[in-house]
Amino acid sequence: QVQLVESGGGLVQAGGSLRLSCAASGLRLGNYAIGWFRQPPGKKREGVSSIGNRDGEVWYADSVKGRFTISRDNAKNSVYLQMDSLTPEDTAVYYCAAGRAFSALVEYGLGDYWGQGTQVTVSS
Repeated sequence: QVQLVESGGGLVQAGGSLRLSCAASGLRLGNYAIGWFRQPPGKKREGVSSIGNRDGEVWYADSVKGRFTISRDNAKNSVYLQMDSLTPEDTAVYYCAAGRAFSALVEYGLGDYWGQGTQVTVSS
């Protein structure tokens, strides 16, 4: 059974940092592009960052560029999202998703597998 499990969310003050992890079981993350998405309260889900299998396949939403860093450790079958300089506008449930195609993940949010999400709350 395929499972993606996010962790690392929590409550942090504005300006603080959090590191989210996405751990997989039942599939090899190294074979997939991985994306982080978020859904703020009362809003639609939006893409945050994605990383592919090839060099240079990294994407960030404009709203997080320079503050968030995505990385992957295929040996640990995990992907991470380092979030710095957090603002209240970053408050959301954060999800990771695994997809076969990096471009489809970035442009359309097409993931084959999704995690259950982890709550990130940034207080002002």
